[in-house]
Amino acid sequence: MTIEFIRRSAAACLVMLAAGCASIAPQENTGNAPAAERRYSDAIDLGGRLSVRYQRDDRDEALHGSFTWNQTERRVTVTLLSPLGQTLAVIDIKPGIAVLTQSGKPPMTAADVDILTEQALGWPLPVSGLRDWLQGFGRGADGKSFVARPSRDTERFITRDGWSLSYGEWQDEAADTAQSHPKRIDLARNTQQAGPVSIRIVIDNWQSH
Repeated sequence: MTIEFIRRSAAACLVMLAAGCASIAPQENTGNAPAAERRYSDAIDLGGRLSVRYQRDDRDEALHGSFTWNQTERRVTVTLLSPLGQTLAVIDIKPGIAVLTQSGKPPMTAADVDILTEQALGWPLPVSGLRDWLQGFGRGADGKSFVARPSRDTERFITRDGWSLSYGEWQDEAADTAQSHPKRIDLARNTQQAGPVSIRIVIDNWQSH
C-alpha cells in the first residue's frame, strides 16, 4: 500500500464524512417563523352581541342586545336588535350616503354615518371604523396602519378619531394564523354628547365570502 493510496483514501473518507454531517444537520427552527399573513375581506357576514354604556342628561345609561353585520365591497348593513330579537335600528351605508331606520320613525339620512348614528341613537357607533376594526385592522393615532393578532395579553390601540380599542379574545386562540379573527372587541371614548362611552362587541358568527 503506497503513501499516495493512503492519502487518496483519507481524502475520500473526509468527503463522505462531510456529506454525512450535512445530511443529518438539524433543520432550521421554524418555531419562531412569522405567522401566516391575515388578509382583509371585503365581504363578510357577522352576528353577535353588543353592550353599550353612556350618559344621557348626566345619568348613566346601558343598552344590551345583539346585532348583524353584512358587508360587501360597496355596502354595509347593520341591524341592531333588542335582547328579545326585536329590530331597534337598521343602518344602511352606501357610497356617499347612510340611511338609519328606526321602528315608528321616518328614516334619517346623512353623508357621514358616524354623525348619523350619534344623532339618532344618542350615543356614537363608529360604523366607518368598525368596517376595519372588526377584522383587526385599522390606523393608529400616529396615522400608521396596525394589524391586531392573538396574544396572551390584550392588545390595545388608539385610533385616529380617539377610540381606544382592546382585542381581548379571538375566534382561534390556539394560534396566530390567517384564519384567526377577533371575537371580543372593547371600545372606549370620551364624547361631548354622551360622556364616557364604552362599547363591547362579541362576535358569535363569522362568515367571509
